[in-house]
Amino acid sequence: MADDSAEVVKNGAYWAKCMVAVAEHRDKQRFMELYDHFSPRVNAYLSGQGVDSAMAEDLAQEALLALWNKAHLYKPDKAAVSTWLFRVARNLWIDKLRKQRGIAYEADDSLAELETTEMTLEADGDRIKAVLDQLPVNQAQVVYKSYFEGKSHSEIAEETGMPLGSVKSSLRLAIRAFRQHFGVDVT
Repeated sequence: MADDSAEVVKNGAYWAKCMVAVAEHRDKQRFMELYDHFSPRVNAYLSGQGVDSAMAEDLAQEALLALWNKAHLYKPDKAAVSTWLFRVARNLWIDKLRKQRGIAYEADDSLAELETTEMTLEADGDRIKAVLDQLPVNQAQVVYKSYFEGKSHSEIAEETGMPLGSVKSSLRLAIRAFRQHFGVDVT
């Protein structure tokens, strides 16, 4: 049985190091750590965006395959691994929707698409910030640590001194507030 006190703290910096190991050394063990940590999170993120469970699972798999194949494109100084991976998953979902709707685009449109994506992400960021600003401090803190820093619930509990159950409740209440704000049915 492993000693829990010897466990490495797996925060944003740890995941960035794992990405670098995958990019530079094709480190399968670090990839599996990334996979085990982020697969359920990407799946939950996509499900929270209204993607049906089967497609969310497929897209999460594709996003993690992209992580393996494109880890060299990750820039630790630009974004957290979670941010990078959620963006990859979101873009895969958008691509899938375009294909389903029969919307084709030419390679020449890539710059316009990039600008549109950046504007959409900026608008999404503003909307997310507006919701975060309305949340109680403990809920906003839990959301930030979980989704932007990629921390586990137990890491958040340890850092904030909150009981684990309170961390989970705060996150659940915050997610409900986000869903209400973005018009997602919460019943």
